[in-house]
Amino acid sequence: MKSIAADPASLRPAPPWTMSEWLNADAPVTLESLRGRVVVAFAFQMLCPGCIHESIPQARRVQETFGGGGVATIGLHTVFEHHAAMRPVSLRAFAHENRLTFPIGVDAYDGDDPAPLTMSAYRMQGTPTLLLIDRRGRLRRQRFGHVPDLALGAEIMALIGEAG
Repeated sequence: MKSIAADPASLRPAPPWTMSEWLNADAPVTLESLRGRVVVAFAFQMLCPGCIHESIPQARRVQETFGGGGVATIGLHTVFEHHAAMRPVSLRAFAHENRLTFPIGVDAYDGDDPAPLTMSAYRMQGTPTLLLIDRRGRLRRQRFGHVPDLALGAEIMALIGEAG
């Protein structure tokens, strides 16, 4: 994983999320509502082995380590295969059984395209995908695949340390 970009002034806002519903949230979660916090978003599928073994446990660790303050841990359920098996009702059971308490958005669809809208907006290659968004709402890192905890923690701390 590369280090945080040296010139944040040249960065653009992260694309908005388009979710059909949210779990573990009283209201829809938007990047605007998270402004002022560092956002660590984990795009996953509940039947993805890399997500189950690496990304979801890491999301729980990020929430435990950085939660409650200036860091928001978010799940984005971005289903692009096995659509019939990964419906929101199954996701609710999965989140309950795995004790996931951070907000989880269900990526929305438009038409017959199997790729959901947020996944397409970010041009994700698949799952798991990590998104790091700074306090000003700018996408600072996007990574397909697993990121080691120490590297991710260092990047989160660097974003926390930046001036708002």
